Amino acid sequence: MITDYSERLIIQEVSPRDGLQIEPVWVETVDKIKLINELSLAGFSRIEAGSFVSPKAIPALRDGEEVFQGITRRAGVIYVALIPNLKGAQRAIEAEADELNLVLSASQSHNQANMRMTREQSLSAFGDVVSLAGDSSIRLNGTVATTFGCPFEGRIEEDVVMRLVEAYLELGMQGVTLADTTGMANPRQVYRIVQRVLDRLPASALTLHFHNTRGLGLSNVLAAYEAGARRFDASLGGLGGCPFAPGASGNICTEDLVNLCDEMGIETGIDLPHLLAMSRTLPSLLGHEMPGQVVKAGRNGDLHPLPFGSVR
Repeated sequence: MITDYSERLIIQEVSPRDGLQIEPVWVETVDKIKLINELSLAGFSRIEAGSFVSPKAIPALRDGEEVFQGITRRAGVIYVALIPNLKGAQRAIEAEADELNLVLSASQSHNQANMRMTREQSLSAFGDVVSLAGDSSIRLNGTVATTFGCPFEGRIEEDVVMRLVEAYLELGMQGVTLADTTGMANPRQVYRIVQRVLDRLPASALTLHFHNTRGLGLSNVLAAYEAGARRFDASLGGLGGCPFAPGASGNICTEDLVNLCDEMGIETGIDLPHLLAMSRTLPSLLGHEMPGQVVKAGRNGDLHPLPFGSVR
Protein backbone atom coordinates (compact mmCIF):
# COMPACT_ATOMS: atom_id res chain seq x y z
CA MET A 1 0.00 0.00 0.00
CA ILE A 2 1.36 3.40 -1.02
CA THR A 3 0.38 6.10 1.47
CA ASP A 4 -0.63 9.52 0.20
CA TYR A 5 1.02 11.83 2.75
CA SER A 6 -0.79 14.81 1.27
CA GLU A 7 -4.03 13.70 2.90
CA ARG A 8 -4.96 15.85 5.90
CA LEU A 9 -4.59 14.43 9.40
CA ILE A 10 -7.28 15.64 11.79
CA ILE A 11 -6.39 16.09 15.46
CA GLN A 12 -9.01 16.12 18.18
CA GLU A 13 -7.59 17.92 21.22
CA VAL A 14 -8.46 16.11 24.47
CA SER A 15 -6.42 17.95 27.11
CA PRO A 16 -9.43 19.72 28.68
CA ARG A 17 -10.97 16.31 29.44
CA ASP A 18 -8.55 13.39 29.29
CA GLY A 19 -5.62 15.66 30.05
CA LEU A 20 -7.00 17.15 33.25
CA GLN A 21 -9.00 14.25 34.67
CA ILE A 22 -6.18 12.76 36.77
CA GLU A 23 -4.39 15.97 37.73
CA PRO A 24 -4.11 16.19 41.54
CA VAL A 25 -4.58 19.96 41.58
CA TRP A 26 -7.90 21.66 40.94
CA VAL A 27 -7.88 23.73 37.76
CA GLU A 28 -10.25 26.65 38.14
CA THR A 29 -13.22 26.78 35.80
CA VAL A 30 -12.03 30.08 34.36
CA ASP A 31 -8.68 28.49 33.49
CA LYS A 32 -10.37 25.53 31.79
CA ILE A 33 -12.45 27.95 29.73
CA LYS A 34 -9.35 29.96 28.82
CA LEU A 35 -7.55 26.75 27.75
CA ILE A 36 -10.42 25.71 25.48
CA ASN A 37 -10.76 29.19 23.99
CA GLU A 38 -7.05 29.27 23.17
CA LEU A 39 -7.27 25.80 21.60
CA SER A 40 -10.19 27.04 19.49
CA LEU A 41 -7.87 29.70 18.06
CA ALA A 42 -5.08 27.21 17.27
CA GLY A 43 -6.86 25.59 14.33
CA PHE A 44 -8.56 22.55 15.85
CA SER A 45 -11.85 21.45 14.35
CA ARG A 46 -12.63 19.14 17.27
CA ILE A 47 -12.04 19.66 21.03
CA GLU A 48 -13.09 17.29 23.80
CA ALA A 49 -14.00 20.07 26.19
CA GLY A 50 -15.06 18.10 29.25
CA SER A 51 -17.08 15.24 30.67
CA PHE A 52 -20.30 14.70 32.55
CA VAL A 53 -19.37 11.88 34.90
CA SER A 54 -20.10 11.62 38.60
CA PRO A 55 -18.22 14.33 40.55
CA LYS A 56 -17.30 11.62 43.05
CA ALA A 57 -15.63 9.54 40.33
CA ILE A 58 -13.78 12.38 38.56
CA PRO A 59 -13.80 15.44 40.85
CA ALA A 60 -11.36 17.32 38.60
CA LEU A 61 -14.11 17.71 35.98
CA ARG A 62 -17.07 18.41 38.22
CA ASP A 63 -17.66 21.79 36.54
CA GLY A 64 -18.69 20.43 33.14
CA GLU A 65 -21.81 22.58 32.82
CA GLU A 66 -19.99 25.79 33.73
CA VAL A 67 -17.20 25.03 31.25
CA PHE A 68 -19.48 24.31 28.30
CA GLN A 69 -21.63 27.32 29.05
CA GLY A 70 -18.64 29.63 29.49
CA ILE A 71 -16.53 28.89 26.42
CA THR A 72 -16.52 31.10 23.35
CA ARG A 73 -17.66 28.81 20.56
CA ARG A 74 -15.81 29.22 17.31
CA ALA A 75 -17.54 28.47 14.01
CA GLY A 76 -16.48 25.14 12.57
CA VAL A 77 -15.28 23.69 15.89
CA ILE A 78 -17.07 20.65 17.34
CA TYR A 79 -17.07 20.64 21.16
CA VAL A 80 -17.27 17.07 22.44
CA ALA A 81 -18.37 15.80 25.86
CA LEU A 82 -17.54 12.39 27.30
CA ILE A 83 -20.56 10.83 28.99
CA PRO A 84 -20.85 7.52 30.89
CA ASN A 85 -24.62 7.04 30.98
CA LEU A 86 -28.08 8.52 30.38
CA LYS A 87 -27.80 11.04 33.21
CA GLY A 88 -24.48 12.29 31.83
CA ALA A 89 -26.02 12.55 28.36
CA GLN A 90 -28.90 14.63 29.69
CA ARG A 91 -26.48 17.02 31.37
CA ALA A 92 -24.31 17.29 28.26
CA ILE A 93 -27.25 17.97 25.97
CA GLU A 94 -28.51 20.68 28.32
CA ALA A 95 -25.01 22.22 28.26
CA GLU A 96 -25.18 22.22 24.43
CA ALA A 97 -22.36 19.83 23.65
CA ASP A 98 -22.06 19.19 19.91
CA GLU A 99 -21.14 15.52 20.23
CA LEU A 100 -21.37 12.85 22.92
CA ASN A 101 -18.54 10.37 23.34
CA LEU A 102 -19.66 7.12 24.99
CA VAL A 103 -17.05 4.69 26.30
CA LEU A 104 -16.92 1.01 27.07
CA SER A 105 -13.94 -1.32 27.31
CA ALA A 106 -13.15 -4.32 25.16
CA SER A 107 -11.84 -5.85 28.39
CA GLN A 108 -14.53 -7.02 30.79
CA SER A 109 -12.21 -6.43 33.75
CA HIS A 110 -11.41 -2.86 32.74
CA ASN A 111 -15.07 -2.12 32.05
CA GLN A 112 -15.96 -3.33 35.54
CA ALA A 113 -13.23 -1.17 37.06
CA ASN A 114 -14.10 1.87 34.96
CA MET A 115 -17.89 1.66 34.59
CA ARG A 116 -18.94 -0.84 37.30
CA MET A 117 -20.77 -2.77 34.56
CA THR A 118 -20.20 -5.56 32.07
CA ARG A 119 -19.72 -4.66 28.41
CA GLU A 120 -23.21 -5.94 27.69
CA GLN A 121 -24.73 -3.74 30.40
CA SER A 122 -22.88 -0.72 29.01
CA LEU A 123 -24.20 -1.37 25.50
CA SER A 124 -27.73 -1.75 26.81
CA ALA A 125 -27.47 1.56 28.67
CA PHE A 126 -26.13 3.26 25.52
CA GLY A 127 -29.36 2.36 23.77
CA ASP A 128 -31.13 4.76 26.12
CA VAL A 129 -28.67 7.51 25.18
CA VAL A 130 -29.32 6.92 21.48
CA SER A 131 -33.05 7.17 22.12
CA LEU A 132 -32.55 10.41 24.07
CA ALA A 133 -30.51 11.93 21.23
CA GLY A 134 -33.36 11.03 18.88
CA ASP A 135 -33.68 13.28 15.89
CA SER A 136 -31.57 16.07 17.39
CA SER A 137 -28.48 17.39 15.66
CA ILE A 138 -26.16 16.07 18.37
CA ARG A 139 -23.69 13.50 17.12
CA LEU A 140 -22.78 10.25 18.88
CA ASN A 141 -19.35 8.60 19.00
CA GLY A 142 -18.62 5.23 20.59
CA THR A 143 -15.18 4.52 22.05
CA VAL A 144 -13.76 1.02 22.49
CA ALA A 145 -11.28 1.38 25.35
CA THR A 146 -8.43 -1.13 25.83
CA THR A 147 -8.72 -2.08 22.14
CA PHE A 148 -5.04 -2.99 21.96
CA GLY A 149 -4.51 -4.56 25.38
CA CYS A 150 -5.65 -4.58 28.99
CA PRO A 151 -3.47 -4.30 32.12
CA PHE A 152 -5.67 -6.87 33.86
CA GLU A 153 -6.32 -9.35 31.04
CA GLY A 154 -3.46 -8.76 28.62
CA ARG A 155 -4.11 -9.33 24.92
CA ILE A 156 -7.57 -8.51 23.59
CA GLU A 157 -8.97 -10.68 20.81
CA GLU A 158 -9.45 -8.63 17.65
CA ASP A 159 -12.78 -10.31 16.99
CA VAL A 160 -14.05 -8.93 20.32
CA VAL A 161 -13.13 -5.43 19.15
CA MET A 162 -14.86 -5.97 15.82
CA ARG A 163 -18.05 -7.17 17.52
CA LEU A 164 -18.10 -4.01 19.66
CA VAL A 165 -17.57 -1.84 16.58
CA GLU A 166 -20.51 -3.61 14.92
CA ALA A 167 -22.62 -3.10 18.05
CA TYR A 168 -21.90 0.62 18.01
CA LEU A 169 -22.84 0.88 14.34
CA GLU A 170 -26.06 -1.06 14.95
CA LEU A 171 -26.92 1.38 17.77
CA GLY A 172 -26.58 4.25 15.31
CA MET A 173 -23.28 5.82 16.32
CA GLN A 174 -21.89 8.18 13.68
CA GLY A 175 -18.29 7.62 14.79
CA VAL A 176 -16.09 5.05 16.51
CA THR A 177 -12.87 5.52 18.46
CA LEU A 178 -10.32 2.76 19.04
CA ALA A 179 -8.47 3.60 22.25
CA ASP A 180 -5.10 2.35 23.41
CA THR A 181 -6.06 3.22 26.96
CA THR A 182 -2.92 1.83 28.60
CA GLY A 183 -0.33 2.29 25.88
CA MET A 184 -0.02 -1.40 24.98
CA ALA A 185 -0.36 -1.10 21.19
CA ASN A 186 2.39 -1.76 18.66
CA PRO A 187 2.50 -0.55 15.04
CA ARG A 188 1.91 -3.91 13.33
CA GLN A 189 -1.09 -4.61 15.54
CA VAL A 190 -2.44 -1.10 14.93
CA TYR A 191 -2.07 -1.40 11.15
CA ARG A 192 -3.89 -4.73 11.09
CA ILE A 193 -6.82 -3.68 13.30
CA VAL A 194 -7.30 -0.33 11.57
CA GLN A 195 -7.48 -2.05 8.19
CA ARG A 196 -10.15 -4.42 9.52
CA VAL A 197 -12.23 -1.60 10.99
CA LEU A 198 -11.97 0.52 7.85
CA ASP A 199 -13.67 -2.30 5.97
CA ARG A 200 -16.76 -1.43 8.05
CA LEU A 201 -16.73 2.37 8.20
CA PRO A 202 -15.09 5.30 6.39
CA ALA A 203 -11.93 6.97 7.65
CA SER A 204 -13.97 10.10 8.40
CA ALA A 205 -15.86 8.14 11.07
CA LEU A 206 -12.84 6.54 12.79
CA THR A 207 -10.66 8.06 15.51
CA LEU A 208 -7.53 6.56 17.05
CA HIS A 209 -6.66 7.35 20.66
CA PHE A 210 -3.09 6.47 21.65
CA HIS A 211 -1.17 6.82 24.89
CA ASN A 212 2.60 7.04 25.02
CA THR A 213 3.00 4.81 28.07
CA ARG A 214 5.71 2.69 26.45
CA GLY A 215 7.06 5.26 23.99
CA LEU A 216 5.26 3.98 20.88
CA GLY A 217 2.55 6.63 20.59
CA LEU A 218 3.74 8.46 17.47
CA SER A 219 4.89 5.23 15.83
CA ASN A 220 1.36 3.92 16.25
CA VAL A 221 -0.07 7.11 14.72
CA LEU A 222 2.04 6.60 11.60
CA ALA A 223 1.03 2.93 11.37
CA ALA A 224 -2.66 3.87 11.64
CA TYR A 225 -2.24 6.70 9.10
CA GLU A 226 -0.56 4.32 6.65
CA ALA A 227 -3.45 1.88 7.15
CA GLY A 228 -5.89 4.64 6.17
CA ALA A 229 -6.90 6.32 9.45
CA ARG A 230 -7.04 10.12 9.32
CA ARG A 231 -8.32 11.26 12.74
CA PHE A 232 -6.44 11.08 16.04
CA ASP A 233 -6.84 12.22 19.63
CA ALA A 234 -3.92 14.05 21.25
CA SER A 235 -3.36 16.12 24.37
CA LEU A 236 -1.48 19.39 24.82
CA GLY A 237 1.80 18.77 26.63
CA GLY A 238 1.15 15.01 26.65
CA LEU A 239 -1.23 15.38 29.59
CA GLY A 240 -3.59 12.68 30.69
CA GLY A 241 -4.01 9.04 31.51
CA CYS A 242 -6.67 6.60 32.62
CA PRO A 243 -7.36 6.70 36.37
CA PHE A 244 -8.30 3.01 36.25
CA ALA A 245 -5.18 1.74 34.47
CA PRO A 246 -2.02 1.12 36.53
CA GLY A 247 1.01 2.94 35.11
CA ALA A 248 -0.90 4.53 32.22
CA SER A 249 0.92 7.76 31.48
CA GLY A 250 -0.30 10.55 29.27
CA ASN A 251 -1.80 10.73 25.83
CA ILE A 252 0.36 11.37 22.81
CA CYS A 253 1.52 14.98 22.89
CA THR A 254 -0.33 17.28 20.49
CA GLU A 255 2.58 19.57 19.69
CA ASP A 256 4.89 16.59 19.12
CA LEU A 257 2.33 15.08 16.72
CA VAL A 258 1.87 18.37 14.86
CA ASN A 259 5.65 18.73 14.60
CA LEU A 260 5.91 15.20 13.17
CA CYS A 261 3.26 16.02 10.58
CA ASP A 262 4.91 19.33 9.70
CA GLU A 263 8.25 17.59 9.16
CA MET A 264 6.65 14.94 6.93
CA GLY A 265 4.49 17.36 4.94
CA ILE A 266 1.19 16.07 6.35
CA GLU A 267 -1.32 18.91 6.65
CA THR A 268 -3.07 19.40 10.02
CA GLY A 269 -4.16 23.05 9.93
CA ILE A 270 -2.81 23.46 13.48
CA ASP A 271 -0.67 26.47 14.45
CA LEU A 272 2.42 24.85 16.04
CA PRO A 273 3.97 28.06 17.46
CA HIS A 274 0.63 28.81 19.13
CA LEU A 275 0.57 25.31 20.61
CA LEU A 276 4.12 25.58 21.92
CA ALA A 277 3.31 28.89 23.59
CA MET A 278 0.29 27.27 25.24
CA SER A 279 2.27 24.23 26.34
CA ARG A 280 4.83 26.44 28.08
CA THR A 281 2.07 27.74 30.37
CA LEU A 282 1.08 24.29 31.65
CA PRO A 283 3.81 23.80 34.29
CA SER A 284 2.76 26.94 36.15
CA LEU A 285 -0.91 25.96 35.85
CA LEU A 286 -0.46 22.38 37.03
CA GLY A 287 2.70 22.52 39.14
CA HIS A 288 4.83 20.01 37.23
CA GLU A 289 6.74 19.57 33.99
CA MET A 290 5.13 18.09 30.89
CA PRO A 291 6.39 15.03 28.96
CA GLY A 292 6.26 16.76 25.55
CA GLN A 293 9.57 16.91 23.68
CA VAL A 294 9.32 19.64 21.05
CA VAL A 295 8.49 22.29 23.64
CA LYS A 296 11.85 21.51 25.27
CA ALA A 297 14.05 20.98 22.20
CA GLY A 298 12.36 23.39 19.80
CA ARG A 299 11.51 22.77 16.17
CA ASN A 300 14.14 21.69 13.66
CA GLY A 301 13.96 25.13 12.09
CA ASP A 302 14.64 26.93 15.37
CA LEU A 303 18.35 27.54 14.77
CA HIS A 304 20.77 28.72 17.42
CA PRO A 305 23.92 30.87 17.33
CA LEU A 306 27.26 29.13 17.52
CA PRO A 307 28.76 28.97 21.02
CA PHE A 308 31.21 31.79 21.75
CA GLY A 309 34.67 30.99 20.47
CA SER A 310 33.59 28.21 18.12
CA VAL A 311 35.62 27.79 14.94
CA ARG A 312 33.55 28.57 11.87
